[in-house]
Amino acid sequence: MTQQHRTALKELQKLDSRIHEARQRIAEFDPRFEEVEEPALVLEGELNTTRNRLKEMKLEERRLESSTVDRRDRLRRLEERLGSVRNLREEAAVSAELDMVRRSLQNDEQEALGLIDQLGKAEQRLGELEEAHAEALRVLEPRREALIAERADARSELERLEGERSVFAQGMNPDELRIYNAIRGGGRRAAVAELTEDGACGNCFGIVPLQHQNEVRHGQSLIRCEACGVILAAPEPGSAADAAPAEASTAVTEVAVASDDDDGGDEEE
Repeated sequence: MTQQHRTALKELQKLDSRIHEARQRIAEFDPRFEEVEEPALVLEGELNTTRNRLKEMKLEERRLESSTVDRRDRLRRLEERLGSVRNLREEAAVSAELDMVRRSLQNDEQEALGLIDQLGKAEQRLGELEEAHAEALRVLEPRREALIAERADARSELERLEGERSVFAQGMNPDELRIYNAIRGGGRRAAVAELTEDGACGNCFGIVPLQHQNEVRHGQSLIRCEACGVILAAPEPGSAADAAPAEASTAVTEVAVASDDDDGGDEEE
């Protein structure tokens, strides 16, 4: 694997990192939407609960109305029957039934009055909740629209990066690309790592054998870290690891110049 191929793999990894970050940004929009919409959602939940409760109360009101009509009709028939009884025993029985129906009717009427009061309060509460919900929607809508636009931009950026990656990958060595994709496909963020100044893997910092270090620096073949499995690459020109040999060379030159100066001074004496 040549140095050019190593550079291509590192560039591909940079692209993949940007794609990963773009996907993360898009995923973060869901909780942001929830945070913006939460006040309205809470009101909507209470609004639905109140509507359902009001519906149940109106059904109960109709049941009581029907029951009251039935009891009044029964009461009327019993009163008519009482006027035509033939003996004391029959009169006592009809009178007892009349008392029972009157009490039931009275209970239904009292229950209906209480239900009417509850209905009034529930309808008032429903109106208040509808107003509050409409106001919450009005307030959150601009923020929601801004988030929608921001998410659309993030998705466009992701599509652009994925398109750029597809084009870039077409010009790469298929075998190297396969190895790279297999490493990243295992759930790793890093598939390529540079050697450090002291010859260690830049991903796991395990020391790389000297022979492999030389092969990596000279681009002789594709070398993977024996410890973590990433593809090893030489440092970019100008990096700390690359600058170390140059610094050492400069130091040797300075020592040699100093030595020459000392020798010249001895000859003059």
